[in-house]
Amino acid sequence: MSGRDTVPGAPLLYLYRLKPGAGPEYDHAHEAVWPQMLALIDEAGIEDYRIWRHEEIVVCRLRMRQGFEATAAMLAASDIQQRWTASLAHLFEQIATESGEPLWLDEVFRFKARADS
Repeated sequence: MSGRDTVPGAPLLYLYRLKPGAGPEYDHAHEAVWPQMLALIDEAGIEDYRIWRHEEIVVCRLRMRQGFEATAAMLAASDIQQRWTASLAHLFEQIATESGEPLWLDEVFRFKARADS
């Protein structure tokens, strides 16, 4: 596991790098996510999962009912997750660091308007 956990409901962001030209196929796969995969995402406690893509860069944002570690463990134990990941593996250039850590996105700036503005 990563050692990077979250409190319930806190957002967690990471990225993937696709192989050159793999974007359209990646998009197409996500237009038809398997119903079993969608059920697993819900069962694992993911309450909000968003993916954005710019060329070969994919950004993912999750909010989970449990922390990341518990959610990731449940997904990793699933045959459905393993098959989904294997079906897309040929599209990825990089999904983790050399040590296996996800490619985390760390917040470096935030502006939040005051409530009385």
